[in-house]
Amino acid sequence: CSHLATEFIGDVETKYRRVVSWSIARHSNGRSLPKRRKIAIPTCGTCNITLVRPFVCLHCSYSGCWAGSHVADHLKQSSHIFCTSNNLFARVDVSSGAIFCSVCDDVVHNHTLDRAYLESHLKAEERRTVAKIPREPFKFWEPLADAEEVSALEGTTAIPCQGRRGLLNLGQTCYLNVILQCLVHNPLLRNHFLGDKHNHKLCKIQDCACCEMDKLYIEMYSEDTTPFGPVSFLATTWRKSAELAGYAQHDAHEFFIASLNHIHSNCKGSTNISCICIIHSTFAGQLQSDVKCERCGNVTSTVDPILDVNLELKEKVVRDDKGNPVVSLGACLRKYTQPEKLGPKEYTCSKCGKGSSASKRLSFRKLPPVLSFQFKRFEHKGSDKSASARKLDTPVRIPANLDMMPFTTMSVKDNDKENTGPPIMYQYELFAVINHEGQMDNGHYTNFARFDSGWYRFDDDKVTHSSLGACLKSTPYMCFYVKKHLEYKPHMTPTYIRTRETEAVRERALEQEKEAARQKELDDALLATV
Repeated sequence: CSHLATEFIGDVETKYRRVVSWSIARHSNGRSLPKRRKIAIPTCGTCNITLVRPFVCLHCSYSGCWAGSHVADHLKQSSHIFCTSNNLFARVDVSSGAIFCSVCDDVVHNHTLDRAYLESHLKAEERRTVAKIPREPFKFWEPLADAEEVSALEGTTAIPCQGRRGLLNLGQTCYLNVILQCLVHNPLLRNHFLGDKHNHKLCKIQDCACCEMDKLYIEMYSEDTTPFGPVSFLATTWRKSAELAGYAQHDAHEFFIASLNHIHSNCKGSTNISCICIIHSTFAGQLQSDVKCERCGNVTSTVDPILDVNLELKEKVVRDDKGNPVVSLGACLRKYTQPEKLGPKEYTCSKCGKGSSASKRLSFRKLPPVLSFQFKRFEHKGSDKSASARKLDTPVRIPANLDMMPFTTMSVKDNDKENTGPPIMYQYELFAVINHEGQMDNGHYTNFARFDSGWYRFDDDKVTHSSLGACLKSTPYMCFYVKKHLEYKPHMTPTYIRTRETEAVRERALEQEKEAARQKELDDALLATV
């Protein structure tokens, strides 16, 4: 729309930002019943009906209905150009920040409008939901604000980062392709490797998994849209994990865990305890196990690290229209964190010193930025695994947005519910799903992944545009969620930079002392000569 460049300035842009902020406040307050009663419901300025989906004129205070064409009539009669929907549940309009142009007679948007919407949306959420958490407010990156960045960008050519590229099947390697697509579309890993945190041209480690990830991101975000063959990644995996070598079918989850371990082992500064490498900063959480003795009430707690969550599918919760059993992710998490009875032979109390019945309960003590769930669809009965192996085709309902607060350690304890913090810090968004089609001996892996605001289906070298609805209707084997709001400290100088600056100051002080001593020696020698 050519009118956005000339008309979307000044008061119009200010009004647009105010509408977005009001929409966020309305949506946030609408979750609470007492606050919901205090919300003023907009009405149409023409027919005076209550507006479930109000459209607001960006040039005046008029709001009207779309179904009755009253807002369109107002724009024509008043010679106004723009109006926008301030209903957060109208995802078609708000997710893109689009507005309606009366001259073009269509819903329009551009980069400036998208940026104004995103900035207003984030500021409103930070002001209303995470204001109690000390953290730096979001700012867009502006290269013109830093002279070093300006000089670094001189002579460079910007290339499109399309990030949607198929992967060639190198011989029953669909298990590898789906995991690589999910890693590529992981926003934290993407920012790490595209931010040049590991450069394969400077690394000297042989068979480095981080170098393979760096090469993969370069290929996936290049201008080339033809399918890419991850030959070197596969060869490196074979050399590092003998159990995954060869062209036999392998489990995608097994390759996922092996890849995380390989990347972790090749990261700079990786440790076995309290590691802060990109893998543990992204996937690592803590699971707390509380065992309560029913004889004396003693509670024994242990904390274990986790990189993913494995969920059982044996519990049949509801049935669909055809009578087939359906399991939901929420039901699997409730079963995963509900108390489990232990017999006297399974538990010996450290306080009583006797075997007694007890209850064991798992809860999430620390939630990672990215949650990875695997549904146990492959099970083995008896000692002969090949003869008794079977696949569970039970459909699983997964949500687009996941609230993990009910499953945290602080939430399951009644006395700590008030200290759980802002609820939005426990909200997750779905960004990738892996599906397995067929049976165990002749199956095939495909996956869905989100890129920007769109969803795509990846089937080896074939990439097709899809939708969130199609993703949610699929039968997931693994699914990945990312936190809506990451926990990070206020802006401060990193420790390694402060240490480096302190050492530099100390070195300069030592040089000054040496220079003063050398000058004193020269003066003493000169005086002795005189």
